[in-house]
Amino acid sequence: MPHETPLIATIVIGLVLAFIFGAIANRLRIPPLVGYLVAGVLAGSHTPGFVADQELAAELAEIGVILLMFGVGLHFSLKDLLSVRAIAIPGAIVQILAATLLGAGLAWILGWGLQAGLVFGLALSVASTVVLLRAMQERRLIETERGRIAVGWLIVEDLAMVLALVLLPAIAGAMNGGATPEGSLHLASDPIASYFNLGVGGVIALTFGKVAAFVAIMLIVGRRVIPWTLHAIAHTGSRELFRLAVLAIALGVAFGAAKLFGVSLALGAFFAGMIMSESELSHRAAEESLPLRDAFAVLFFVSVGMLFDPMTIVNDPLPLLATLGIIVIGKSLAAFFIVLAFGYPTGTALVISASLAQIGEFSFILAELGVSLGMLPEEGRDLILGGAILSILLNPLVFAGIAYMKPWLERRISGGSEPVSEVATPTDAEEAETEELRPTSLAEHTVLIGYGRVGSLVGDALKEVGKPFLVIEDADKTVAKLRDEGVETIVGNAVNGDVLTAANVAEARQLILAIPNAFEAGQIVVKARAANPVINILARAHSDAEVQHLQDLGADAVIMGEREIARGIVSHIMGLDQPKPEGPLTEN
Repeated sequence: MPHETPLIATIVIGLVLAFIFGAIANRLRIPPLVGYLVAGVLAGSHTPGFVADQELAAELAEIGVILLMFGVGLHFSLKDLLSVRAIAIPGAIVQILAATLLGAGLAWILGWGLQAGLVFGLALSVASTVVLLRAMQERRLIETERGRIAVGWLIVEDLAMVLALVLLPAIAGAMNGGATPEGSLHLASDPIASYFNLGVGGVIALTFGKVAAFVAIMLIVGRRVIPWTLHAIAHTGSRELFRLAVLAIALGVAFGAAKLFGVSLALGAFFAGMIMSESELSHRAAEESLPLRDAFAVLFFVSVGMLFDPMTIVNDPLPLLATLGIIVIGKSLAAFFIVLAFGYPTGTALVISASLAQIGEFSFILAELGVSLGMLPEEGRDLILGGAILSILLNPLVFAGIAYMKPWLERRISGGSEPVSEVATPTDAEEAETEELRPTSLAEHTVLIGYGRVGSLVGDALKEVGKPFLVIEDADKTVAKLRDEGVETIVGNAVNGDVLTAANVAEARQLILAIPNAFEAGQIVVKARAANPVINILARAHSDAEVQHLQDLGADAVIMGEREIARGIVSHIMGLDQPKPEGPLTEN
């Protein structure tokens, strides 16, 4: 039995510490990711006690990035991606240029050279995939116009950083008279470019050619092979094989994209998910990969925390604050004005700017490469790491702040009222998420929460019998469909007390929870019961434990899918013993 188990130790200690400090953070009503980062600091080499393997932690974190981007791809389509190209491509490019110039300016003030300024600025220009997507998912924005713009923006940044990683060794060699530190060139140089001795222009053309080849293969071959594979495995009836197929496709495509085409792991995983989204089994694929996504995303934050030296705050406070200012203020302001320049509402500009007010994994890679190439001093790497940690910690506060800033900014920008042209734009539906909720005039009605596969069937039944009801839903496409059908809909998350108030739960007759998340449903049950002690609450669950949990919190009835299926089977079996009626069998 081996005594040295760095991989097991890193995973176990990382998850245990993340759980402890995440629970403490949640208890203190601050985002759990703060606890995950603190866990990483304690497991890192800059604090006494256990020191986790930093290289292993970084690789485990990369798996989290892959699975997270794969999950986002499952909710995306090529049409969604192309619909935001007009703002995502120029917006991301201009924002990268603005942040790079700001970073280069700070580097010049600190007495660094042009090379250091270029690497430093680029590292500050790119947002963290995990942080951005987590923020969007927590606020249910992924499927909205704002979410699509943010993800499209992220993909353009991703491609730009892939290009930067390829070009930096060539730039370092050119600036140093053709010489680079021994052993550093293999980190990012392309073997084809090295073999044919391509110049900078040739490397750029080769990089874009490889990306185009990857996209073409995914759209032509992957579009047929991936859904077919998923359906073939589903027909075997093995849940274990299906789960394995989903993970193999996500990780395999990501790894192949990186090794064969020079595309980042995250971008490869995103395209795998986007192609898989065309399959009818995409919803099940998302459910099967969710637990691993969450676990490895936590390890990402732990690995980031491990890089941080708390003494940086004491040793270099002013440069660190300036770095943080570029990330949180400078970069965000650039994104804000870019989005406004494209005619989008203030709320959309604020959400995009807040989501980009942090840096992460690509920044670390660029910093390490810059140091290894002799382009960036170690002080620059420390500032990038410190800025990343602090910006990630502050990101939830930035999102909280935009809710207060939005009304003031709208008055300042529009002179007291929104322009008519903006009110009439298609993005107005997106603004509904942050607009003042309009209370319903219904009373003695049914409040239906969630309009997915289960909720839509319930809604059809309520329509058929003519019962008055309204729907609480936050999925962009579903909301649009409901409004087209004339169904009164309140946009938002029912966990929010204001949303329940707008639905007039206090005077409702019945509350139906058609959402699959029992923990979220439990919070809604508690708030609804407090607002209306006599309301009838009906919920759904997937296990006996969830049934008991919801009943303990105040649900009048909880329907468990497996139990109802069993009852249906038993009822059918018992019916077989009865004499068959003559004529066709019909159901009332």
